Amino acid sequence: MHAPDDREPEESLVRDDQLRLIFTCCHPALATGVQVALTLRLLGGLSTGEIARAFLVPEATMAQRLVRAKGKIRDARIPYRVPDDSELPGRLRAVLAVVYLIFNEGYAASSGDRLVRDDLCDDAVRLGRLLAELMPDDPEVMGLLALMLLLQSRRPARTLPDGSLVVLADQDRSRWDRRLIAEGQAIVLQCLRWNRPGPYQIQAAINAVHSDAPNAATTDWGQILALYDQHMSVAPSPVVALNRAVALAEVEGPGVALAVVDGLELHDYYLFHAIRADLLRRLGRTADAAAAYEAAIARSENAAERDFLGARRRESDHTRAAGSDTSH
Repeated sequence: MHAPDDREPEESLVRDDQLRLIFTCCHPALATGVQVALTLRLLGGLSTGEIARAFLVPEATMAQRLVRAKGKIRDARIPYRVPDDSELPGRLRAVLAVVYLIFNEGYAASSGDRLVRDDLCDDAVRLGRLLAELMPDDPEVMGLLALMLLLQSRRPARTLPDGSLVVLADQDRSRWDRRLIAEGQAIVLQCLRWNRPGPYQIQAAINAVHSDAPNAATTDWGQILALYDQHMSVAPSPVVALNRAVALAEVEGPGVALAVVDGLELHDYYLFHAIRADLLRRLGRTADAAAAYEAAIARSENAAERDFLGARRRESDHTRAAGSDTSH
């Protein structure tokens, strides 16, 4: 007979090796953010720089956090063991965050030449499916799986054969994977019946609305804005507010959205500048838009994103030049 710490892995409900290790690393003695960062570094296949960008902090800051976390584990003699099944729910929040951030890094790589890292996307979806099998009645577990499936459904349309980025509005929706969309939407409907909304479920619902639209022009932006309002009430953050501003621009116009964006403290985040640049472009403020595109390019380490932003910046230059020509 084994003591609990020495038991065989097969005795746990969590049978997958990687998932068991993720639960093991998400120890409650560490702050949730540190649990997530450490697990991403040890098991998620992400570099310190990639994790830092996910948390919107400098790489040196993240490196220090990881060193301190490892030191705390060592000094407190925290055991690396598979938690008891009764401990799994208490670690679930951090585990979901790990899986989500692995998927995010795959879906929009923070560095490198390619926009998408298929290996990370596939791994995160696999882990999401395992979690759904383990906890099929947890709305946020199911919401995260639905979110990843709905985003994954768009992957074939997100780049051109040469690797160039294609934004959502310009994607060929006939290339979206209808099977994944149907599966994701069915889960979203189940989550609505539970009526226990959380951040992953709300994000999944937002993407379900996008997947309902046969083209960009028919997108129900009013519904998306209402869902972002709900997201802000459940789990407010500057990044959620930034994403909400994109929907706000479609409903109330780019000027209203720009006022919201300019009030956010996200100046080190490339998407802050990219979204701001697009709003300025739509308002005809081409010089300001070009400067914002430059700021976004300077903060992005992904070649496909930089190429896309550079093309948009050149369009702003051409528009400004054309405007100057017609004024003479």
